[in-house]
Amino acid sequence: MAEKGSVIGCHTIAQWNRQLQLASESGKLVVVDFTSSWCGPCRMIAPFFAELANKFTDAIFLRVDVNELKRVALDCAIETLPTFIFLRQGNIVDRVVGARKDLLPKKIELHMRN
Repeated sequence: MAEKGSVIGCHTIAQWNRQLQLASESGKLVVVDFTSSWCGPCRMIAPFFAELANKFTDAIFLRVDVNELKRVALDCAIETLPTFIFLRQGNIVDRVVGARKDLLPKKIELHMRN
């Protein structure tokens, strides 16, 4: 597990599965940024996502490049980039589509309480 307040890059299925397992064991909210190197809005929101990881240290923040982990992106029904999904116990509980700086912190706060 990475340091609190950091964004963990998942580059293999094994890394992805390990992070989900750790999150399930801890009961923490997982916030996943589905991104790609060619996506301008993804690059724009990345520093903000890192700021959110520093602010909400009781959640786990993951980054998945859809080109590296196509199977994960398909399994999570990612159709637009960036897309952020919120997971609890391995289940998707919410999502934000687009670089929505206004909505991301609100959704994190909402799901941290639940």
